[in-house]
Amino acid sequence: MSDYTKLPAPSPEQGLNRYMQEIRKFPMLQPEEEYMLAKRWVDHQDTEAAHKLVTSHLRLAAKIAMGYRGYGLPTAEVISEANVGLMQAVKRFDPDKGFRLATYAMWWIRASIQEYILRSWSLVKMGTTSAQKKLFFNLRKAKNRIGALESGDLRPENVKQIAHDLNVTEEEVISMNRRMSGGDASLNAQIASDSDGATEWQDWLEDENADQAAEYAERQELETRRTLLMKAMEDLNERERDILMKRKLQDDPVTLEELSGQYGVSRERIRQIEVRAFEKLQKRMRELAAEKGMLPAA
Repeated sequence: MSDYTKLPAPSPEQGLNRYMQEIRKFPMLQPEEEYMLAKRWVDHQDTEAAHKLVTSHLRLAAKIAMGYRGYGLPTAEVISEANVGLMQAVKRFDPDKGFRLATYAMWWIRASIQEYILRSWSLVKMGTTSAQKKLFFNLRKAKNRIGALESGDLRPENVKQIAHDLNVTEEEVISMNRRMSGGDASLNAQIASDSDGATEWQDWLEDENADQAAEYAERQELETRRTLLMKAMEDLNERERDILMKRKLQDDPVTLEELSGQYGVSRERIRQIEVRAFEKLQKRMRELAAEKGMLPAA
């Protein structure tokens, strides 16, 4: 993998403006081209093909990274971690499962960024409870949802509501909010100014070649995938469906220990059911995708 990881890298010296200009030079891939490149990587370990897959998705990684700009960490480092997640996604991507790389890569990119944040913030260690981690990553969203947009300490009623929604104590909400109140950078923040006017962050995240038809097609594809997922879930029995939903399809996964107590079996048995259910789900989704002609011909 080392041959294709020589990628543009953001740095304080280079400047993010220059980095964003550089990654916009890499073309987006059509579905057929993406599939063939992925097959070359899977079947022949073709590093040139893998490099094209990675570079064509660097803008996606940067866009996701900007969603974590409020955690007080250097943006260049967050983007670098996003790129690490992207490369891991390419390494494991299976084009024959019927998904686009972008859909698959988003999970790896977010996971890589979140692990970096957790390593970097001394207040959130790996021994922290799942509820506290949930608070760490969801506090801003919770504040936006209830309209608590002001800076500084939260009002008591807002603290109480967030604590209830995220299943943490009010003291934890207050402490976390104070530690994370360093201020957000807006996507409308100016990063350059020239004769044509000011340039904002969001300008660099847009694809000049994008058109409404393509965006509509992507939305339609995503809706189709969701429909396939729901239909494939019907092939699982009630216990398999419940365990898979709670372990893989919700933001705050339930622990093996909790499910072990719920079903009166060992943690290992729960893990086995989860693995088997996931394999059944993948197989059924491939079958449904093939029936709809969504899998490219080999």
